[in-house]
Amino acid sequence: MGASFAKMEAPLGAGGPADDGSSLLPPAARAGMTEPTTSDMNGNNSETNKETNNRTTDFGNLPLPCKYENLQTEMLMSLKADFFEGARFDYNKQLNQKFFLSHGFSMTNAEIPAASGHIIKIPSSSYEFGANVVDSNYMLVGRVFTDGRVSGRVKYDATENLSFRVQTSKEREYSQMMLDVDAKGLDWQAQMKCGSGEFYGVNYIQSVTERVALGGEGFYLGANQGGKSGVGFAARYNDDDVIATAQVATTGMCSLTYCQKVGEKAMLASDFSWNWNHRQASGSVGYDYVLRQCRLRGSIDNQGVVGMFLEERLSMGLNLIFSAQIDHASKNHKFGYGMTVGE
Repeated sequence: MGASFAKMEAPLGAGGPADDGSSLLPPAARAGMTEPTTSDMNGNNSETNKETNNRTTDFGNLPLPCKYENLQTEMLMSLKADFFEGARFDYNKQLNQKFFLSHGFSMTNAEIPAASGHIIKIPSSSYEFGANVVDSNYMLVGRVFTDGRVSGRVKYDATENLSFRVQTSKEREYSQMMLDVDAKGLDWQAQMKCGSGEFYGVNYIQSVTERVALGGEGFYLGANQGGKSGVGFAARYNDDDVIATAQVATTGMCSLTYCQKVGEKAMLASDFSWNWNHRQASGSVGYDYVLRQCRLRGSIDNQGVVGMFLEERLSMGLNLIFSAQIDHASKNHKFGYGMTVGE
């Protein structure tokens, strides 16, 4: 169900699910909004949690849960790395404390399915220009691509507990817009969505204990999109070493994820999805290992696709990236390398 929302936002950029626009920013702009690592999976230190285990749950002082659309963030970080093919180069320039520019060059292959079932690869290249404005209570992100695509995001924090997001994209024959309204309390978070194509959605998540949160969502697509609607429910368990989630929706999807912290620098992750309408199942397992100067992620799924993604920090403002993905079944192998310059 959450996947249905993610698909609505997919053309807006490579930020992935639950992306508030920060994934489009250069590293310096993401200072203070970095991804959670295996050492701070739930934001609480071990001593605090030991004290928590020895006292009765205070239902009047429950922790704030993550957003409903961020339920599977840890799993996605480990298993769904940004695999790519070919070469890419990214340059980020900070002009002042609030304004950033970014340039992205890539040389890759466009994949075209053939009648024989094989995939034909045609070399292609692209350039991307981005401008970003970041302040304490608002953020503006814009992207222009050489193939004609344009995307933009605006995020504004009206108060500490209320924020608005507008996301839009324009392609040659397709355009879309999405408005998100996020609200939160002491132990709950809620979100309303309204998008092009008569899309309406709402979700809510509530902490019920210090480690367990329960939530639900619903959506409606207008007559132009088939008049579809659905509801879903989710649960999330979070402690020092384990994060587990379960989601089920009337669209036919059932999803389970499990992340286990192994030491201070490593995490193992797995996910399983089942669509009872199409009688299809998928699953994958992987790891996320963070060293002092690099981060290594790898995964393998039930289709025999093996992936590895390495990010190496060579020096201040200089990062090297290696990506590899081997599909044993279709013989569609992808290898890529890249470099990022600028903080």
